[in-house]
Amino acid sequence: MHMPGDVVLGGLFEVHYTSVFPELLFTSEPNQLSCQGFDTAEFRHAMTMAFAIDEINKKNNLLPNVTLGYSLYDNCATLVVGFSAALLLASGQEEQFLLPEKCFGTTPVLGIVGDSFSTFSIATSDVIGLFNMPIVSYFATCSCLSDRKRFPSFFRTIPSDAFQVRAMIKILKHFGWTWAGLLVSDDDYGLHVAQTFQSNLAQSGGGCLAYSEVLPWGEHPAELKRIVEIMKKSTARVVIVFAHQIHMIQLIEEVVRENVTGIQWMASEAWSAAAVLQTPRLMPYLSGTLGVAIRRGEIPGLRDFLLQIQPDLQHNNSYGNSMVNQFWEYTFQCRFAPPHAGWVEAGGSLCTGQEDLESVGTEFLDVSDLRPEYNIYKAVYALAYALDDTLQGEPGRRPFSGQSCDTLKTLEPWQLLHYLEKVNFTTSFGDQVSFDENGDALPIYDIMNWLWLPDGRTKVQSVGFVKKLASKAEELTLDDDKIFWNFDSKQLPLSVCSESCPPGTRMLRRKRQPFCCFDCVACSEGKFSNNTDSMECISCPEDFWSNAQRDHCVPKKTEFLSYHEPLGICLTTTSLLGTFICAVVLGIFTYHRSTPIVRANNSELSFLLLLSLKSCFLCSLLFIGRPRLWTCQLRHAAFGISFVLCVSCILVKTMVVLAVFKASKPGGGDSLKMFGAAQQRGTVVVLTSIQAAICTAWIVSASPAPHKNTQYHKDKIVYECVVGSTVGFAVLLGYIGLLAILSFMLAFLARNLPDNFNEAKLITFSLLIFCAVWIAFVPAYVNSPGKYADAVEVFAILASSFGLLLALFGPKCYVILLRPERNTKKAIIRQGECIK
Repeated sequence: MHMPGDVVLGGLFEVHYTSVFPELLFTSEPNQLSCQGFDTAEFRHAMTMAFAIDEINKKNNLLPNVTLGYSLYDNCATLVVGFSAALLLASGQEEQFLLPEKCFGTTPVLGIVGDSFSTFSIATSDVIGLFNMPIVSYFATCSCLSDRKRFPSFFRTIPSDAFQVRAMIKILKHFGWTWAGLLVSDDDYGLHVAQTFQSNLAQSGGGCLAYSEVLPWGEHPAELKRIVEIMKKSTARVVIVFAHQIHMIQLIEEVVRENVTGIQWMASEAWSAAAVLQTPRLMPYLSGTLGVAIRRGEIPGLRDFLLQIQPDLQHNNSYGNSMVNQFWEYTFQCRFAPPHAGWVEAGGSLCTGQEDLESVGTEFLDVSDLRPEYNIYKAVYALAYALDDTLQGEPGRRPFSGQSCDTLKTLEPWQLLHYLEKVNFTTSFGDQVSFDENGDALPIYDIMNWLWLPDGRTKVQSVGFVKKLASKAEELTLDDDKIFWNFDSKQLPLSVCSESCPPGTRMLRRKRQPFCCFDCVACSEGKFSNNTDSMECISCPEDFWSNAQRDHCVPKKTEFLSYHEPLGICLTTTSLLGTFICAVVLGIFTYHRSTPIVRANNSELSFLLLLSLKSCFLCSLLFIGRPRLWTCQLRHAAFGISFVLCVSCILVKTMVVLAVFKASKPGGGDSLKMFGAAQQRGTVVVLTSIQAAICTAWIVSASPAPHKNTQYHKDKIVYECVVGSTVGFAVLLGYIGLLAILSFMLAFLARNLPDNFNEAKLITFSLLIFCAVWIAFVPAYVNSPGKYADAVEVFAILASSFGLLLALFGPKCYVILLRPERNTKKAIIRQGECIK
């Protein structure tokens, strides 16, 4: 279909969707290709280009004084036909037209709109690029066409498959679909998409492919059956199809035969709005389909223009074509006389040319959903604006000057190509049109959803869009509430290989399976994960521990011998009870300090012994409560000094008993004088000072300190006092033990003295208890963890202190309080005379 002009734009369209090659015969008759299957929608595409050029020619602000013409070819869905047409356009071998200024010559073809197939566009652009002729496709989406080195003159107003793939992945991620099947056509379009999709999906980490299959061309029922079987067995509920309508028709027929339901289809732009699939027989399977579609636009005046077309009865009208006649024959099922040779669709009555298009129910006049047409419209305007910029270039910088007939004849395609790369305009529908460095326009897709209405009608509704912003960010907008889901639940389907791992677990990938297939393993103790689908569990900080759900960390429980727990309360009570008893005994002895039983055997030592025992009871309180530096340093020092003071008093008392017994014998009076009161006090002070020196050296060299121990319990912090120096602690205990053993040995030797000196027996018994307690303490202390070590030490202190208190002062208090008749000098002397 042709129309002359000062400058001609070429067009390649698929007006017929199949072709038949005749057998090559060695005859004088030429073998002619037969195009079959007239496509009304594709013819509307061609007429949209004609309308856009007609509209531009009527504008005064765009290409004034220049008339655009067109030369449109039908590629018959055949590469050789489309390729031949492109070569004719690029080489200038078309028929000559009469130019407005009566000049004869070949009208320059400066640009081509088309082709619709990616494979055709690849082949065409490989050659057209040699002529530097711009070609603007409205439907070729293969991302390979963005290769500027190979296709320097290729542009397109439809987004590339790379963007379409990213849009699909965004939709998958939006709905949480991580497990899907991929079906592609066996051509450049499908194979490049498969490669790009798998690469982008892996990089995004948004999901995995359960399978990837190639849909064959032609009749291959066995292969289609195999693919459908894979779909049936797979757990993936989402199936993405990048293929042409013919592939989808063949596939869905097999799906219907196998009755495969429960699939969420995702459609590429090639079939997302295909009316041929929206039939009552197929919609039970395809209803709910989500797909990306070419941006819908509005083209005012297009319908009126379509109504004005008329057939060429004399083959000399302004169109100078046969394409309109073929459309007329197809639409009204008539034929012109004589019938047009080579076309098999015409039949029935003769065409008059006066038939009314509006009286026929044809989709040709349906301009409510213009998608490819809108891309064609933008492509024509892009070439027109580039030509306008070329003609209005700055003087001295544009490639030519003047606007004569001869000038337009010599206009070169490369000059237009230069300005096409910089074109930038806004359509009447409000969309901005410009090309990036790869020749791709700012991409935008509508997202469509197929509905099967209760009355049996079908509806394809827009539920959102995805577009690339000028900032190169990509934006997805979806109205989830508007989407129809073709499932019994009418809810968003789930398509995952494995359910998401909740917080508190981590993903453990299954061997030899995609990373989307995994098991959920609970985090181990002390680790947590607070996100869904965590790859690893995170260790809690040192002072924290994971909770029971392992989804966050909580402060570790602290453990020490507390005043608030039963054990601590019992020990504290016992300590205070011992202190109280010491105070009571001290009070009794103070009140009866003049009685013989108190004055016997150096009462001063008895009072000092009671005070030391009281200190022993009180020092046990330093072992209870949260350890602090001062309590850790003081507890062992106070314990060591208090017990040395106590044992020193006992040792001196034992020595006094022996001295008194020796003095009672003839010639032994000097022994008592040599160990008088001053010597006794000095001995206690010296022995106690040695222990004080040991404690001071220990604290200065390796001071005990509070320590947070996490070795006993992983989920608890045990606060304890580390001794700092084991040697220091051992010397402290050893010194106490040395004094105790020495006292015990002396008391044991004096155990058989007369009754009035029976305090030696009491000392022996008390030290026996003392030694037994502390001998049992050592293994118990070593094997008791945490607070129980402190409890054992407190128990040993209290037990030994009570043993000394009761054994030494119990019998005396009994005599003082209950047998006062025995607490007289006379009774004691009489007892001694009886012995003599």
